[in-house]
Amino acid sequence: MATTTAQAPASNPEDNGIAEKKRLALTYLSEAWEEAASAGVDSEILAHVAMFRAFSNLIETYGEEAVAGLVHTLPERIRAFEFSPHRIVQ
Repeated sequence: MATTTAQAPASNPEDNGIAEKKRLALTYLSEAWEEAASAGVDSEILAHVAMFRAFSNLIETYGEEAVAGLVHTLPERIRAFEFSPHRIVQ
């Protein structure tokens, strides 16, 4: 699942810090994903569990209504290739 993406320069130091944390988080998640896949866990199962964990965390932090609003935006974002593996991360 490891993919290489180019990063656009962030506009301020706070953005740089957030961008770096996102890169670090993606590295950790990619490593865990590869480890689970190597242990025989199917990628579809990993994806479903990752989405469950992500939504659970977001609901715990922001509540059901806020997360439902976010999820409502997903079809358009998916169709715009926002989550496609070979896109350039902004």
